[in-house]
This record gives sequence, structure tokens and C-alpha cells, in this order.
Amino acid sequence: MKRLNNFQLLLLNILRRSQMQKQLLFLLISLFVHYNTFAIIPPELNKPDSINDGPYIFNVHNNFKAMWIENSVLREDIIVPQNYAEIKKSFNLLCNYKDLKEVYSIKRNYTQSYTNVDSIGVITDIHGEYNSYLNLLMSTGIIDKNLNWNFGRGHLVVLGDIFDRGDMVTEVLWHLFGLEKQAAKAGGMVHVLLGNHGLMVLNKDVRYINEKYKKVEEISETEYSDLFSENSVLGKWLRSNPVMITINNIIFVHAGLSIEMIQKDLKIKQINRIFSNKIIGKEMARICENENLLFLYNEKGPLWYRGYFTDTNFNESKLDSILNYYGKKHIIVGHTPFNDIKSLYNNKIFGVDAGLMNGLSGEMLIYKNGVFYKGLITGERIKL
Repeated sequence: MKRLNNFQLLLLNILRRSQMQKQLLFLLISLFVHYNTFAIIPPELNKPDSINDGPYIFNVHNNFKAMWIENSVLREDIIVPQNYAEIKKSFNLLCNYKDLKEVYSIKRNYTQSYTNVDSIGVITDIHGEYNSYLNLLMSTGIIDKNLNWNFGRGHLVVLGDIFDRGDMVTEVLWHLFGLEKQAAKAGGMVHVLLGNHGLMVLNKDVRYINEKYKKVEEISETEYSDLFSENSVLGKWLRSNPVMITINNIIFVHAGLSIEMIQKDLKIKQINRIFSNKIIGKEMARICENENLLFLYNEKGPLWYRGYFTDTNFNESKLDSILNYYGKKHIIVGHTPFNDIKSLYNNKIFGVDAGLMNGLSGEMLIYKNGVFYKGLITGERIKL
């Protein structure tokens, strides 16, 4: 055999070392992958359009079962006090384990009348716009930078329509659920009123849900409305919320109070009771069978009425009749969208839907010691 010269021997050694290094590197990578199977995310779970949603928590035979979607994969777990801290941290929940249990023992208050409140914040028609909602609450001092209650003994009123259109409905609901508990501990209150879109979802009308939630239905193999059934924490809580409340001399309702409502002699307590017991979660066929139920459900009812802003026959005389009937001086509503807060008839009516669902930064109505203000995203307050 021909002998190799010194240069050829050197070159051969380099090639051998290089090949050994490649083999060693391949071996290390193989071992790493074998012992760290979660270190490399499969391509199908790393898509930018992956679905993340939840949690949805259900009471199943007095045990809590959580269901959520992570990277388009359905996850489930049983919740007990020992693992709740991990769940709470994972989803940035403000509520405690006992708050979940207490939902199922809520006593419904149909009257919902409050007095001697010096600070009120009002927001409406959030429609899943979680970030805009948080920005408004922070800019107006309702919550702090950690998203916790910062409004002391004040009252926050949400005039309904958290559902539909936007893609972060679940996040808004859980934040309000927890904020309600924090406010109560501070001597304040959070009031979440029923809106027409909330009623639609609870009554299995999901025509306006975001495309994301159609995919949630597919992944979870659960109809969207069933995620808010009476067995679910959020569903049970939403069913306890009123249609109308009063604070001081102000009526709060999602859409408005028509003159036809007082002609039917419908009191606040009666309206809240009827919706709670005979409309929310009921079949539309049953509602249609009853003339009074159908009236409340339709365009002259408190969740759909737009007459203050669209009916040319509506006037201040009719408004005064409504206010006198309920013994109040102001009505605050959402439902009818504008680019900013609208005031009619010398501040007797406020329309607070300032376009969050249309991508606007929105505004909040602030009441402080008898004076009304627009609360802007900049933190500025403008007297009305």
C-alpha cells in the first residue's frame, strides 16, 4: 500500500475529527429531544392563528371541572383548593376558590336600588374588546396597573353587551367576576346588567359570535351557549344579573325605557323578576306564547329600545312621564352606538355607548358628587 505523506495525514485527521464532532452533535441533539419532548413545539401548535380560550368552569356533582383551549388543543382538569392557585395564576383570575362555590348560593335581588353613592363609573357594550376595556378602567382610576379594584367605595356599572363581535369575551367576563368580589371587600360595588347580546347567547342565539368562538365550539365539541349553562360558574353568575338598577336618582338600563313600558305599569322589581324567571335561558317559542314576555323581549323592551335617539315622536314630555313614574331624574343607557357620550334633554338622558365595538378607544361616564363627566382614555374628565 502506498504511504501517505505528512500533509495527507494531517488532512485525514481533520476530516476524521470533523466527522466525529458531527456525530457527537447529532447524538446530543437526539438525547435532548428524547428527554425534553416539550422543548420543541410541533409546527401545528405554533401557528399564529392558534386558539386560546377559557377557562370554562362547571359544577359537576359538587365538584369543579375546568375546560380550556390551549394552542387549539382542549385541556381539562378537576379543580380543588390545592391546585386552584395554579389555575388562578395561569388565567390571571382575580377571584378565589370560595368565590366559585358562592355563585351557586346567590340570592337574586330584584329591587336593586342603592343610595348615598358619591362615585359612579359607567361603561357599556364592551363586545369582547378586552384591552380597550382595561385601558378605559385604568385611565379613569377604576382599576390600578395590576388590574385590581382601585375605586374604593365607588360603584362600577356595566350596561351589558360583553358578548359577541370581539374575540376576548371570556377574559372580560372573568375580570368583572373577580373585580366584583374585590369591590365588595373595599365597600364598593360592580353591577353587570343584562344586555340584548348577553340574553341572545343565554337563549342560544349565537349569530353574532366572533369566528374564534365558532372554532371553540368545534374544538370543545360544545355549543357556545352551553359553555354558559346554569351549571357553569359564569353562566350561573350572569343569570343572577339584573336588567335595571337605580343608584341615587339615576336609572341604569341597557337600551332604554319606552313610554309603552309605563303604560303597561311595569315596575323595576317586576321587570327584573320576569326576565330572571321567565325569559333568560328560555325557549323562544315559550316567550312568543305570552304577549307581555314578547313585549319585553322586543324593540319596545328595555334591552332593544332605541327611541331616545331614533324616534322623531319622542319628546321631553314623554321622558318626564317615564322619569316621574320611576321617581328618578336621569336615565343612563348603552346599546345605541356613537363616537362619544351623548347627552339629551339637559342631562336627563345619557347614551354611553362610545364605540368600543367599532375599534374606538371609547369613553366612560363618571358621576362624582352629583356632577357628570366624560372620562377619556387620556385620563382627562370633561364636565357635561
